[in-house]
Formats: sequence, C-alpha cells, structure tokens
Amino acid sequence: LDTPDRAALARAFAERGGLRVLEPSTPRLALRPARIADGLVRVTAERRPAGGAQEVMVSGFGPDPAGVERELVSATLGFDAGAESATLELSLPPELRNRVQRFEIAGQRSAGAVTLADDSLKRRKVALVEADAGREGLELLSPLHYLREALIPTAELIEGPLGEVVPASPDVVVLADVASLAPGDEEALAAWVAQGGLLLRFAGPKLAASDVGRGAAEDPLLPVRLRAGGRTVGGAMSWGEPRALAPFPDSSPFYGLDVPEDVTVTAQVLAEPGPELTARTIAALADGTPLVTRKPLGDGQVVLFHSSANAEWSSLPLSGLFVQMLERLAISTRAGTPDRGELAGTTWLPDHLLDGFGALEEAGDRPGVPGEVLMEPPGPALPPGLYRAESRLIAVNAVGPDTKLAAADWPPGVTPEWQGVRAERDLSGWLFLAALTALGADILASLMLTGRLARGATAVLFAALVVLAPLPEGARAQTAPADDAPTVDPATIAAAANVTLAYVRTGDSEIDAVSQAGLRGLSDQVWMRSSVEPSPPIGLNLETDELASYPLIYWPVTATQALPSDAAYSRLNAYLRAGGMILFDTRDADVAGFGSGATAEGNRLREIARPLDVPPLEPVPGDHVLTRTFYLLTEFPGRFAGRDVWVEAAPADAELAEGMPFRNLNDGVTPVVIGGNDWAAAWAVDDNGMPLLPVGRGYAGERQRELAYRFGVNLVMHVLTGNYKSDQVHVPALLERLGQ
Repeated sequence: LDTPDRAALARAFAERGGLRVLEPSTPRLALRPARIADGLVRVTAERRPAGGAQEVMVSGFGPDPAGVERELVSATLGFDAGAESATLELSLPPELRNRVQRFEIAGQRSAGAVTLADDSLKRRKVALVEADAGREGLELLSPLHYLREALIPTAELIEGPLGEVVPASPDVVVLADVASLAPGDEEALAAWVAQGGLLLRFAGPKLAASDVGRGAAEDPLLPVRLRAGGRTVGGAMSWGEPRALAPFPDSSPFYGLDVPEDVTVTAQVLAEPGPELTARTIAALADGTPLVTRKPLGDGQVVLFHSSANAEWSSLPLSGLFVQMLERLAISTRAGTPDRGELAGTTWLPDHLLDGFGALEEAGDRPGVPGEVLMEPPGPALPPGLYRAESRLIAVNAVGPDTKLAAADWPPGVTPEWQGVRAERDLSGWLFLAALTALGADILASLMLTGRLARGATAVLFAALVVLAPLPEGARAQTAPADDAPTVDPATIAAAANVTLAYVRTGDSEIDAVSQAGLRGLSDQVWMRSSVEPSPPIGLNLETDELASYPLIYWPVTATQALPSDAAYSRLNAYLRAGGMILFDTRDADVAGFGSGATAEGNRLREIARPLDVPPLEPVPGDHVLTRTFYLLTEFPGRFAGRDVWVEAAPADAELAEGMPFRNLNDGVTPVVIGGNDWAAAWAVDDNGMPLLPVGRGYAGERQRELAYRFGVNLVMHVLTGNYKSDQVHVPALLERLGQ
C-alpha cells in the first residue's frame, strides 16, 4: 500500500542503521471490493509489479443452507502480459450471491488478498401486496407505484396475493393500504415475521376506514393501536396547513438523514396514545404526531408508515428521503458505499475484524465507531472488517476502490533482495551420526578413565570412529545387492502396517475420483467414531497390485469396464478365501431393481462375478450381524435408497440363539456385499471434509447421508472383527460358568 508515512518510515530505518529489504520474487496481489454492474458481480485484482501473463484462482466463501462456511464459487482470473489489473465477472443467482461473505485469492495469506462483502452485494427479495391488485386504473395512483420505482434498482420484487408471496420466503413483505387479512393469511404472516421477517405497512383510505388496530387488544401485525378515522387538512381533526417532518431523534434508524423542507403530510392515521408510543415512534411530524412506528415481533419487526405509499396523502414518496428511509430499514441496498452525509450521526459496531493474514476474527467488545469514520482509510482506529448498525452491514477492506498500490521507493543505497524459496536439506542423518559419535566417544572416555581399556585398544576404536564419521547413512555393505533380490512395493508395506481401504480402478476418471473421495470420507468417519485409524485409501489395478493387504475393496461397476484376466481372477479368489471382502456397487438403484437385468451395470456385474467363488446370496436378513456390528440399522442407503443389499446366505439349519432375537451365525464373514445404492457418492468429501455430492433434499437428505456413513462403519467393523456381535450370545453361558 502506498501511504504518506511509508517513505518516512523507510528513511527512519535507514538513518538508524543498515536497512535490508527482502521482497518476494513473485508479484504482490490484492483484491478491490466486489461490485455489481449489469447484474454481474465484478471482482478486480491488482498486482505489483506487472509481469507476464498470470492466472490466479478467486474463490467466494459464505455459509451453506446448514450455516456451515464453505466455498460457494470459484473461477480463474487472468492477467494479460504487462497488465497491472484484471477483472473477473461472475453471474450468480441472487440466493447464492446473498450468501457470499468474502472473496479471496487462493494461496495468498494477506489482508489485501481478501475483500469482504457487505449489503452492497446483496439483493433482497421484497414482496409487494396491495388490496386491489387486480383493479385497473391510473398507474400513478397505485399505492405500490412509488415503491416499485424506489426498489427496482436494488431489490428483487415479487407481487401477488399474500398467500402466494409468503411461501416464497421473501426478506420483506410490504402491505400498501391493506386493511383486513384472511385468518389463515394473518397467522402465516405473523409466524413469518416472528421467524425474522420485516413487515412494512403503509396507511391509506382503506386502513383509515377499517376497524383494524382499533380494538382493546393490540393487533400483532400493527406496531401501535390506531384511533378511529384519520387526520386531514380541512377535516374534523384538521390542520391549518400540511405538516412538515420533525428532525429524526438519535434513537431512530433514520437519525442523521436530512429532512427536506418541501416534504409535507396532508393526511395520516393517528396512533392511540399509550405508554409504549414514544418508544415505538421512529419518525414524527413537526407537532410530534407519530409518522412511522415500529415494534419487534419475535425475531422480526413490524413497521407502519401512518401515511400512504403514494402521493395522495404525502409528498414523502416523491422525495429522495423516501429511498433513504427504505435503505435505513434494510429494505433495499445500494450498489455502492453510502456517502459521508448518509453515515452522519450513525454508530457502527465492529462485527468481525480482518487480521494481517486475511483471517476473520470476532471483534469482541471493541467500541463502536461513528459513521463518518467509516469513510476514512483503514488504520489502527479503524481496522479492516465488517461493521454493523442494527441490520445493516458495511465492509471496511484493507484495499478499497481508491487505494493506491505502488512499488516502494526505498532510500538511496538500499537495494531490495528477492526473497526466494530455498530447498530444504535433510540433516537428520548427520545429526544422528553426530549423536552416535558423541555416545561412542563418551563410552571410550569412561572406559579409559576407569582403566578398563588399554591405550592401544583405545586408539584402534577411536580410529574406527574417525573412519565411520563421513558415512551419514551408516555403515554400508561394500557389495551391491543382487539384481534378483525381491522388491516390495512401499505402498503395499504401508497398507499392511495400517488399516487401508481400497477401491478398484475402473478407467473412468470421474468414477475413480468419487471412489477415492468416498473412501476418504468413510475413513474419516471410522477414525472419528471408533478406535480404528485408517490410512488414506488406495486405488487398485487388479492386474498388478497385491490384494491381501486390504481388508475391504470397494468395486464400482461400470457398463464398459474390462473383465479381469485369468491371473487377476486367481488373485481375487485367493483374496476372498483368505477373509477379504469386496463391496460391489452398480450405482443404479435410482433406475432399476437389483436382479432385474434392466441396467447395463447389472448385466456387467453378472459377467464379472461369474468366474469368482461367490457363495449363495440372499438379501440382508433382519438378524444379520451387519445390522448391529456398530450401529443398529434396518436399511443401508447410499446416495440412493430402496435397493436390497445382498450378502452370503445363512445355512439352512441356522436356528435362533437361546434368549436372543437372532440366529447363531458366527461362522465367518460374508466375502461379498452387493448392491446399487452408490455408497461412495454419499461418503465422498472434498479436501476440506465437506460433502462432495448432494444426497436427497434438506434434513431428510442429510439423515440419509448419516445412515450411509453408519452402514460404512458397520461394514468396516464387520470385516475387521468378524461376527463378534454374534459371539455375544455366549456371554450369559460364560458368565454362568465363571460364577460356578
């Protein structure tokens, strides 16, 4: 950053001694604040100095529907050769754009490589409802006309009957001169507000002539009780002339806005006096009559403009103040930062602050800052971060839209040194040798001082140490190993030393990637939920890889994968006879039932399994040990659900264990499990541990993913421990014998 104090700081360092400057060998990168233009999100990146063509990855982060932060969007931004800036344009749906909280450059850990998103990037969904939506008439007389004009540039508008717009989950519902509501609509609207919605109501002739809000009990959908009739110029409760607005009090969200002298009110509905009226009034006329009132309702709020939404009762909708008041109520957002005048008189509390490495941290109990200060460059008194005032949010970024970036101008005599990345050098061998040498010298000295070692022997041993000292890798045999010495694949050794899940490579890169991600996700779940600590999964080539080291092999079946060779089938049969397990997954449960022959994958599975020593199969019975190895399960879904899962059939003479609801089936583990529920897709996670592929919808989908994880854990426990759950039927007999 080019700041006025940077040159002075460099001179101060140079005057107090030698100044050594280390600069990175790559250009420094920064992000300007994201902006909306022509419906696109534009993110501009800067670099200094300019160099050749360069591409960087820009990612947007924010909460997913479950509230967990994750990467929502990413795209490549390219610098042309010699260019100092480049702009990325993103077309995002409103729902996704409203979730983005920050953009950052991948691989950069600095505050300048992060730009925070605030209300200027959001586009709220506003529902407009009027009493006579189907009535034909002059457009300028419509209660919603001026609201449309004020909100169209900055909000997504939906119009229709109340019963249709509330299910669309808007951020704001506007009722323009709507008096009575249907009982069902009233209850649904109150529930929506209580969940955090904003209900904005405008008065008008219909509300003034109705009995709404005039009963003894307070209407939940009005902020105050209303008087019968209204107040108009020339009426029974008349003014001599139209009334102007009073300055906004400091407790009002409109505080600091300038009130034009030509904004007047000629008619309004009156609020019934009461102890709560003063606290709920956020705007009033010059004579103190409430003009705008507000009250909380659950997590939301209800706001009433006591005048009309069109120019029939007031000139307010014709003024710029009307738009500013809507902005203060967080109904609309502007595509830019508010100016100093709009921020005057407001106080903003730090919500989250950005540290020097580009990480967001909670602000804690830091004091608020005046709105005027938000227009200043960030510094110690105004650290970069997100600042909040009620429901409004403003971002202060380390690099703003007008921040100047320039190469440093160092004092004469100072030459920057390029800070390159030095290769690491492994010194472990030398350090180990030094430790052995010191130990040997200590032993020799001890023996010599105690007289247990002759001087001649001491000299010989010392000479041996000197000769061995140049060998950091230890003493080596002088003869090379024979060429025909057997070699073992390091991956096989690692798999044999740890629990490692494996999958069969199909030749389809997309399916293999899902298998890898799925077994990684399952391994993580096994590690978190049990004492088993699996190693990263391995992809197998059935023609060349050793199988014996892997307790469970996941085999996704595709319609086009090649059949194994005879040698591979021999290894597969030996693997199954030795106690290994293969999980065949045709991944077609969404289109066919198992055994129907309706899918190409099912037909291919028959061809693959024909040369294998597969025992007779049956759908998993309710008393199979797989249903209770770790979790109690009655179904085994993956990304899909509803298909039977097939295992080795139980012996025909199996009987119920005494006193137990299941048969005594403790003779071995099923060598194969066959299904089509696409389990790897349900288990799959990305590098951050987040689900990679969707499963179902909403809570039901996440519940299905959880059951898929539980099935995988049961499967791993079954293959590792055998039918130990079935062995529990003998516990009562063993305890009885111990008692005797």
